[in-house]
Amino acid sequence: MKSRQLLNALVGCLAAGVLLMVYSCARMGSPDGGWYDETPPHVIGAEPADQATNVNKRKIYINFDEFIKIDNPTENVVVSPPQLEAPEIKGQGKRIVVSLADSLKPNTTYTIDFSSAISDNNEGNPLGNYTYSFSTGDHIDTLQVSGYVLSAQDLEPVKGILVGLYDDLADSAFHKKPMLRVSRTDSRGRFTIKGVAPGHYRIYALQDADGNYMFNQRSEMLAYNRDIVIPTSKPDTRQDTTWVDSLHIKDITRVGYTHFLPDNICLRAFNEVVTDRYLTKSERPDANHFTLYYSYGDSILPQIHGLNFNADNAFLIQSSLKRDTITYWLRDTALVNQDTLTMAVTHHITDTTGVLRLQTDTLTMLSKVSYAKRMKDLQKKREDWQKKQDKLKKRGEPYDSIMPPPELALSIKPSGEMSPDQNVTFKAELPLMPVDTAHIHLYSHPAGDSLWYREPYELTAVDAETYTLRAEWRPDTEYSLEADSTAFASIYGDVSKKIKQGLKVPAATSYASLLMTLNGMAGKHVIAQLLDNSGNVAKETLTDNGQAEFYYLKGGKYYLRIIVDANNNGRWDTGDFDKNLQPEDVYYDPDVIECREKWDLTLSWNPTATELWRQKPSAITKQKADKEKSIQHRNAERAKKLGIEYIANQTGVR
Repeated sequence: MKSRQLLNALVGCLAAGVLLMVYSCARMGSPDGGWYDETPPHVIGAEPADQATNVNKRKIYINFDEFIKIDNPTENVVVSPPQLEAPEIKGQGKRIVVSLADSLKPNTTYTIDFSSAISDNNEGNPLGNYTYSFSTGDHIDTLQVSGYVLSAQDLEPVKGILVGLYDDLADSAFHKKPMLRVSRTDSRGRFTIKGVAPGHYRIYALQDADGNYMFNQRSEMLAYNRDIVIPTSKPDTRQDTTWVDSLHIKDITRVGYTHFLPDNICLRAFNEVVTDRYLTKSERPDANHFTLYYSYGDSILPQIHGLNFNADNAFLIQSSLKRDTITYWLRDTALVNQDTLTMAVTHHITDTTGVLRLQTDTLTMLSKVSYAKRMKDLQKKREDWQKKQDKLKKRGEPYDSIMPPPELALSIKPSGEMSPDQNVTFKAELPLMPVDTAHIHLYSHPAGDSLWYREPYELTAVDAETYTLRAEWRPDTEYSLEADSTAFASIYGDVSKKIKQGLKVPAATSYASLLMTLNGMAGKHVIAQLLDNSGNVAKETLTDNGQAEFYYLKGGKYYLRIIVDANNNGRWDTGDFDKNLQPEDVYYDPDVIECREKWDLTLSWNPTATELWRQKPSAITKQKADKEKSIQHRNAERAKKLGIEYIANQTGVR
């Protein structure tokens, strides 16, 4: 009897096992596929050993328990102290081989920070923040310092910039010596410099263009501060969370660890103004103009001497605000139709000693659109116009016997609805002749009134192609902006068509207003900007009393940025290392500001209350953090579909 019971039990177990195997096989062969391997590779040994001392070998082997790959070691792996001759780092099956080209320094801790560059060869499970270290002396330096690098102008995280320490505290060290120990920022702008010895340091960031680990090119992005960095450590505890799946926590435990300080250094990176002046490029994109581009502006415009044409009074000259981009519009159509213009250009150029001197260069400006092509296009337009007139004539309809001048493309903004604090802009593609305001009319129609009224306005030339029309734009009023045909004409005879554009200013109840108290900013010149969801400036105001006021706001979400305009010139200014000049301060309110119609919102904000690297809202941060590879997430989602419990690294039915 007992034998039969035992046999039945054995059969039952076998049957259950078979069912489980069938279920597992069905599950593994399902359209979703099987479980993903989520175990990262493990280091099983190294030669020399990790944290070995008295090392004199420059070739390092790191061995793993499975086949691995290493992602872009040139950018993702950082060797410290920095290597002036790039090391060779490559994966070979189940190991990584590092060959250091520079000679080893005595009594020095070396760290090779792989960050998350190492992953298994199949599923791409990252090893994580792995660092190998050794010492040429009798001990290992283990201190660390960490923090963030942000763009000074907009607090964007700066990815991939070098961050280094100097034990030489003189300012000149950054110019004359390579960094002592280095790290590189990740996609969050976060850096950690490892293997640091006790001592006093200065810290810098550098977008190292020439690979010498020192600041010797003014074009290189940099960051610095005057604080002395003193690395320390202390025992601490932190919370570790394990997850059942991507939504449910399994357990939270407190674990001990060594807390390295400082861990919140914030460096604001900037590019200095490069005052060396040279011609970066010259081009003639269209036959009627050419442009000279310089690295830096100059108060004296270049002098043009035509070598195959007469340059006297030949140009209408238009320069950028900084006078580093100068466009020459050709007045004479004969020159427009000349495909090649050869000229001697006399301009200020910085010589090899850094001195600005007059220099003459010969330039040949070739039109990108040939004369033959322009004539062919013109002939096609004439033929099309003639065919249209012939059709009108055959039908007995009015037609023209003289072809009108080319129509001038004119952009008018805004169109339709506008705010009371906006103005109208006319923008042409060609330089304009002076505009006669007798041909432009503005009429208003207040709500509830049956009449239209003529409105005074002011028309101002912004540049050769742009005019601004200013008027008193009243809420709850319609406007009609009208211009006679040919009111706007280019220097080449192109004329505008007749304009009649309606504009409407909504009632005041359609808007919100915002009064923001900027704590600690009273007495400082501040540029306050409200940004839209794309990070673009929607409204801007200037204040020096700590109160930023915004009116005529459309309902929606906004973000606030302020620039502390120390020199009161109305714009953000960069820094200068040699002058010990930091870039002007920029702050972001971390909170979204929601405005609604008819609301008058009053808020206060302390710009210095939140650490800079926590300030910029993620919704308008363009440099997003890299998404971590998550095989566990894929397994958790698969388990959810199957309706079973999933425990990380314990794949199976629970």
